[in-house]
Amino acid sequence: MSEIAIIKTTEGDMVVEFWSDVAPKTVENVKTLAKKGFYDGTAFHRVIKGFMIQGGDPLTKDASKESVWGTGDPGYKIKAEFNKRPHQRGVLSMARSNHPDSAGSQFFICHGDPAFLDGQYTTFGKVIKGDDVLEKIATTPTHPQDRPDKRMGVISITVAPGDSVK
Repeated sequence: MSEIAIIKTTEGDMVVEFWSDVAPKTVENVKTLAKKGFYDGTAFHRVIKGFMIQGGDPLTKDASKESVWGTGDPGYKIKAEFNKRPHQRGVLSMARSNHPDSAGSQFFICHGDPAFLDGQYTTFGKVIKGDDVLEKIATTPTHPQDRPDKRMGVISITVAPGDSVK
């Protein structure tokens, strides 16, 4: 039985399917963090229209730490699981630094089709419901460092059985 995740945001809900077949450890990591409530209260801190929206940084729970948003992680890194699934609109992929094995909790959802990322970042799922929410977040006004002017909050990420969402 496959599982899905419901990403509840201040702009509405997105439902994502996981690709355990191509990125089993990445999927397990994100599901484990979600079940612990790690993502609750975080925000999409980097928004680039036509490219992607990025979230999963625990430092975004604190607005006073905006200068270091994008640097937080769960205290560990996971190994990359590069695969053949392309970066297309709605695809989830792990954010990382220059080192391939430096992802932890941060992820991004493609708003465009950034094919130049294929094979260099771990794709691990896709939005199957809530494309309108992706659109709202991706097209919100931003200020320097691609920060949204209005907080694009993640209320929670919950994991549920795949057949629970119609």
